[in-house]
Amino acid sequence: MRDSLNTRPKDNTGDAEGRAEWMGLLARASESELVGAWTALATDHALPGFRFLRAPERGLVMVRGRAGGDGQAFNLGEMSVTRCSVCLDDGTVGHAYVAGRSARHAELAAVFDGLMQRADWTGRIAERVLAPLRATSAMARARTAAKTAATRVEFFTLVREQAAGQE
Repeated sequence: MRDSLNTRPKDNTGDAEGRAEWMGLLARASESELVGAWTALATDHALPGFRFLRAPERGLVMVRGRAGGDGQAFNLGEMSVTRCSVCLDDGTVGHAYVAGRSARHAELAAVFDGLMQRADWTGRIAERVLAPLRATSAMARARTAAKTAATRVEFFTLVREQAAGQE
């Protein structure tokens, strides 16, 4: 059984990008989305037990930024985060870091991370949890893009129209 946080958990996706993507989705999801997914899974399947390796802990991280994306790095400010590590009954370890102070959000994200690493749960979690989170995220990006496009100013067109008016 893996009890050490230094033991790297098995990743069934075969690449680190897959795990980074699902961990990002879980971290950016709302707590209510994860609670809903957990409840839905619990009605259909017997969920495995888990224990905390690191109970949810709240803390601060320093957020750094860059002017223009490539300028000199600077400290933007501090941000609240909550982290959690769990060990499923079979020894699979799941981790989560989420923005904010929600212990339940961090706990569920860590459990879903652990379940995604198990071959018998990967498909169910991908279909029932991650796919809806991807869809919600894509809709939010599309709404933001639409708002941005509505306020976009085409400077090239303005310059050309001004030049035409002076002739």
